[in-house]
Amino acid sequence: MTHPGEQFYPKGVRWDDPIERGTLPDLLAHAVRQFGARPAIEFRDRTISFSELEALADVAASAFLRAGFGSGTTVALFLGNSPDHPINFFGALKAGSRIAHLSPLDGMRALSHKLSDSGARILVTSNLASLLPTALKFLESGLIDRLVVCEDDHWGVAGNPHAPIPDHPAIVTFAKFTEGATRPAQWPAISADDIALLQYTGGTTGLPRGAMLSHGNLTSAVSIYEVWGRPARLDRDERVICVLPLFHIYALTVVMLSCLRLGKLISLHQRFDVEAVMRDIEVKRATAFPGVPTMWIAIASLPDLDKRDFSSLVQAGSGGAPLPVEVAKIFERKTNMKLKSGWGMTETCSPGTGHPQQGPDKPGSIGLMLPGIEMDVVALDDPNKVLSPGEVGEIRIRGPNVTRGYWGRPQETAQAFVGGRFLTGDIGYMDEDGYFFLVDRKKDMIISGGFNVYPQMIEQAIYEHPAVQEVIVIGIPDAYRGEAAKAFIKLRPGSAAFSLDELKAFLAGKLGRHEIPAALAFVDDLPRTPVGKLSRHELRSQQANSRPAPETPQQQLATGGRS
Repeated sequence: MTHPGEQFYPKGVRWDDPIERGTLPDLLAHAVRQFGARPAIEFRDRTISFSELEALADVAASAFLRAGFGSGTTVALFLGNSPDHPINFFGALKAGSRIAHLSPLDGMRALSHKLSDSGARILVTSNLASLLPTALKFLESGLIDRLVVCEDDHWGVAGNPHAPIPDHPAIVTFAKFTEGATRPAQWPAISADDIALLQYTGGTTGLPRGAMLSHGNLTSAVSIYEVWGRPARLDRDERVICVLPLFHIYALTVVMLSCLRLGKLISLHQRFDVEAVMRDIEVKRATAFPGVPTMWIAIASLPDLDKRDFSSLVQAGSGGAPLPVEVAKIFERKTNMKLKSGWGMTETCSPGTGHPQQGPDKPGSIGLMLPGIEMDVVALDDPNKVLSPGEVGEIRIRGPNVTRGYWGRPQETAQAFVGGRFLTGDIGYMDEDGYFFLVDRKKDMIISGGFNVYPQMIEQAIYEHPAVQEVIVIGIPDAYRGEAAKAFIKLRPGSAAFSLDELKAFLAGKLGRHEIPAALAFVDDLPRTPVGKLSRHELRSQQANSRPAPETPQQQLATGGRS
């Protein structure tokens, strides 16, 4: 046993098991050869087979090539959870392009930056009212040259409000975009080292930076999960619930890519609805549900949870943010199922740690390093100094799934690696058994409901308010979302205070919904560093010393939870 924790691995799994590395179009092609007519995706009670998915992706790829978006170009996807995402995802990749994911939850600042930074001049979106109006702004501002609009009702009517598609020479429906597109004599050559995805995450300047994820990174991530879960594979068809957003690395790797690789059915939902998920489990007999803590809190809050039928569910996992220990305890007590959480990052294509089905019960742990992945803990003041078990420091990681760096940011890339290992920015420790625990985050990032929230971006938007002189945003405990943003504001002389609702109205459109502060306080002065800079660290310390104990998830559940 050469790696900490390997003694607790599932039977037959070794840390040095071979990890496959290839390209994503080949991953899909391999799945089609294996599973063919088997359903790959179910959406609005309609199924799409593996063969149909590849055929649709090939048509999209042909259209991208015809339009000039092949090797060396970036295609931006501004889509929610519908089959339009995998069709265009694989289509653009097969054309030789790379993908830039845009989150519908982001505000205009972050979205505009991602578009300009990635170099994408074409955007694929949907005619949903929640997406198309924003996409049109990108076109109006000159950020893109071409807008492809998928028609949501192509997949069946679901009552979602649609926006009219304007008559504009730069706008084309997906049906028109792909009409008459013919396959090339030869598809563009793609290698495992080519960048497949620019997945944006927080930057030191407050602006998102694109983690360069290669085809090899992403296929290795899928292989790592395949090796880890091999002993738990069922001898029957598996159905995995996907309510996690496909533009997020968690859903992309853990659900979409992994399910396609292994022939599992993806039960695709456009949004999280607790009763819809329960119908998938109780009626459609789903075998797995990966969620984020907010989803599990909602399920654990069901008044009749102990009477619900979870017998088909073999895997119940939580990721994206720390899972409250009390929520896991309540879920296990009422359902007799263990709710396990793991850890990963955008920069690792998701895999990092996981829990074996059998092993020590370690509440609060994020688990063991997964096969092929090396992790250690280094001193905060010297990232070359590896610490012993039990000592708290910064977690480092290395593996075939780890990004090579950040798009167009060589300096930040160099700073992110020490000794060939990526510095995660997460502070924690490894115990004597090889289990990892998180303690804090080195940077100021807030994780709210599984999404990264960056205080500086919020502060920049708040500073546009004419009454604001200074502002600091920090994370505060939130029993439902894990964390939420709170703004501490010093007003300009003579300016009147305003309510939280007024602040939310002011920030609407400037920030994503998940970034809007959940709390507001006005102060006479904000703390500063010795050189006069506003100090988030000191403000957090002040709040920790004065804050009453937050309501625990158990108390939250006992009172019915939050809406």
